[in-house]
Amino acid sequence: MSRYTGPAWKLSRRLGISLSGTGKELEKRPYAPGQHGANQRRKVSEYGLQLQEKQKLRFMFGVTERQFKTLFNKSGKMPGKHGENFMILLEARLDNVVYRLGLARTRRQARQLVNHGHILVDGKRLDIPSYSVKPGQTIAFREKSNNLDIVNEAIEVSSFVPEYVSIDADKKEGTFVRYPERGELSAEINEQLIVEYYSR
Repeated sequence: MSRYTGPAWKLSRRLGISLSGTGKELEKRPYAPGQHGANQRRKVSEYGLQLQEKQKLRFMFGVTERQFKTLFNKSGKMPGKHGENFMILLEARLDNVVYRLGLARTRRQARQLVNHGHILVDGKRLDIPSYSVKPGQTIAFREKSNNLDIVNEAIEVSSFVPEYVSIDADKKEGTFVRYPERGELSAEINEQLIVEYYSR
């Protein structure tokens, strides 16, 4: 299954979650799109809830179904809680770390920066958005890419940087300090429903 590239705002409203992370999609109309969006009273089945939770997380990170399932299976082989491990592995993806450092305004933008070869990890150019960043690794830009307008704009508007990453905004360089704890990740996601979905 390919990556979703349709209207992100419509999808955000359907899932009831801000996929861009800005919250703007839900400001005007925080209900599902379509003629009856504001009046929908359907009872969602247990399977429907599990599927919706999976889609929320998958679209939030902008990954394909195959990438999502592969990471889910990998997280099941780690010690600890399956669902939590899964969310932590998603958070450690290179494109997400670039986004969390405030070097891109959205995950989609961060993925493009990685895809186009602008990003260095520990001084080596890496163009794989799904690369799993290890604690202590440094993320920076290639010299050529250091003055990109979209990066300068992102740094200007960036306000919140989580504690598990650190950024030197002047150098446009950051470090993935440690893996996040569950309490630092999205409270809007019930990862147990995703575990149940794949355990059917």
